[in-house]
Amino acid sequence: MKIVIVGGVAGGATAAARIRRLDESAEIIVFERSGYISYANCGLPYYIGGVIKDEGDLTLQTPESFYRRFKIVAKVHHEVTDIDAHDKTVSVTDLKTGKRFTESYDKLVLSPGAKPILPDFYTENERTFTLRTVEDTLKIHAFVEEKQPKTAVVIGGGFIGLETAENLAERGVKTTIIQRGDHLLPTVDCDMASFIHANFRHHGVRLLLNANTNKMGIIGEKVSLDLAGEKQLNADMVVLSIGVSPENTLAKKAGLELGVKGAIKVNAKMETSIADIYAVGDAVQVKHFITEQDAVISLAGPANKQGRIVADNVCGLNSEYKGSQGSSVIKLFDMTVATTGINEAQAKANGYAYEKIILTQSSHAGYYPNATAMTVKLIFEKGTYKILGAQIVGYDGVDKRIDVIATAIRAGMTADELKDLDLAYAPPYSSAKDPVNMAGFVADNIKKGVVKQFYFEDIPALRESNDVVLLDTRTPFEYMRGAADGFINIPLDDLRARIGELDKSKKIYVMCQSGLRSYLATRILTQNGFDAYNFAGGFRLYSSIKNEEILSKQCYSCGMEK
Repeated sequence: MKIVIVGGVAGGATAAARIRRLDESAEIIVFERSGYISYANCGLPYYIGGVIKDEGDLTLQTPESFYRRFKIVAKVHHEVTDIDAHDKTVSVTDLKTGKRFTESYDKLVLSPGAKPILPDFYTENERTFTLRTVEDTLKIHAFVEEKQPKTAVVIGGGFIGLETAENLAERGVKTTIIQRGDHLLPTVDCDMASFIHANFRHHGVRLLLNANTNKMGIIGEKVSLDLAGEKQLNADMVVLSIGVSPENTLAKKAGLELGVKGAIKVNAKMETSIADIYAVGDAVQVKHFITEQDAVISLAGPANKQGRIVADNVCGLNSEYKGSQGSSVIKLFDMTVATTGINEAQAKANGYAYEKIILTQSSHAGYYPNATAMTVKLIFEKGTYKILGAQIVGYDGVDKRIDVIATAIRAGMTADELKDLDLAYAPPYSSAKDPVNMAGFVADNIKKGVVKQFYFEDIPALRESNDVVLLDTRTPFEYMRGAADGFINIPLDDLRARIGELDKSKKIYVMCQSGLRSYLATRILTQNGFDAYNFAGGFRLYSSIKNEEILSKQCYSCGMEK
C-alpha cells in the first residue's frame, strides 16, 4: 500500500508515524511546502522572545531523522498542486528546482493546515509580518535582532497575536495591540478578559480595543497605520494576526466537498467526499462536542488525534473522531488563561438557557506560602446542569483545573457532580476543597435552592430600584479602599448584631471580595426571613470590569497622532 501525505506538522506527521507503526511494509511519502516537515508550531512566538534560544529546538523531525526512525520519505519544499482522483495521482512541484512530476497513491491524506488572513488594507513590505511557519518566525527574529525595533504593533488579539505581543514586550519593544472587538482573546468572555487587559497594561503593552485599521503604508522606516476616527499610528514593525482560514486551494481544485469557512468536509473517520482521500487538522470541518454543530477549530491537540485516526482507518482499524470542544491554555506574561467548551457569548448565540458560576479560589492552601488567586467561570445548562464550558484566569494551577473540567465534560458529568470528584490534595498543590470541587458545591447549592445569584450586568438596574438593598460585607478598611456605587457596608462579622438595620420588605443583594463572605451573609439573611442574593465573582471581578471600562475609553486616544 502506498500512502501520500500532503503537509506535515501536527496532523500529517502524526498520521505518517502512526501508519508506519501499524504497517511496516507501507510506502509512505510526505510532501511539505515549507522547509520543515514537523515543527513546534505553538512554540514559534517564544523563539522571537528568546525563551527558546536554539532554532533547532523548533524542529521536531527532519526529513533525515524521519527516514532513519520510520523509513518515511519526507520531501520539503515540495508543493502538491493538483489531485487526479480518478487516476489516483498528485501533481508535485519541487519549489527549489521548479521540476514538476506526478506521484501515484493508494490512499491520500491532506494536511494542508490554515493560512493567515490578510486584510484588504495589507501592504507587503519588509517591516510587516505574519506568523504561521518556522520561516515566518526566523524572519521576525532576524528583523528584531538586526534592526532593533523600538516600537511594534500587533493587529489581532487571538492566541498568536497575544503571545507575539508578550514576547516582543519582553524583549523591550514598546508594543501596541489593535483589536477590532471589545476584548482580547475571544475564547473568553468580556468579564474574564478584563483580567487579561489589566495584565497586559501592567507589562507596558498598549491596547486599542474596538479599533479598525483602514490603511497601511510605509513612511521612511516606519509602518503607518490609519485607524478609524482619523487617527494614525506609526511603528517600526507590524505583525498581522487577525486569524486564519482553512487552506483549501488543493481540495477545491480536486472537487472535494467544502463546508464551514471553506473547510474540507470529513466524516467521523476523517474521510472526504472522494474515496481514498482523507483530511486532517486546521483545514477540516469538525463537529463541536458541546453544540454538535459544524465548526472549524484550529488547535494542535485535535490535529494530532485526527492524524492518528486517519492512520487507523487507512490501516484497517476502525477509529472515529468524537468532536472538538476547544480546550486551550495560554501563558500571558505571568498569567495563565485556559478554556474548554463554549463561552457565555456562544451559549447565548446557540440559544441555550444557561446558568453561570463565577468564583475566586486560591491555587493551593492559603496557609502554604505563595498561593495565588484564580477566577473560575463555569457555564452550564439550566435544568439539566450539563456543563457547557469553563474559563479560568489565574497563575499557578490553572492548567490542571481546566483539564479536570474538560475531562468531566467529555465524561458527561453535570456541574453539580464536580463536587464529588476525588482530587489529589497536598498544601503546596491544592486545598482540601479544590477549586473544581468548589464550583460543584456552588452548582449544587443553586440546584437545591440554597443560594441565588446576581451578576455584574444586573447592578445598573438594581441601583435604580427602590425595592432592594445593596450590601457590601467586607471589612471597613476594604470598603474604604474601593466599593461599588450604591452598596452600603455592614461587615459579615457584624451582620447578626446589625441585622435590624436592614428592611425585610426589600431584596438584599450582597457583595464581598471573592464571593465567600457574601455567600455566608446570604445564608444568615435567608434564615432570618430575608430574600438575599449573592454576587457572582466578588468585588475582585467587579473592580476589574469597572477599571477596564474606564481604561479602554482613555487608552484609545493616548499616544495617537491626528
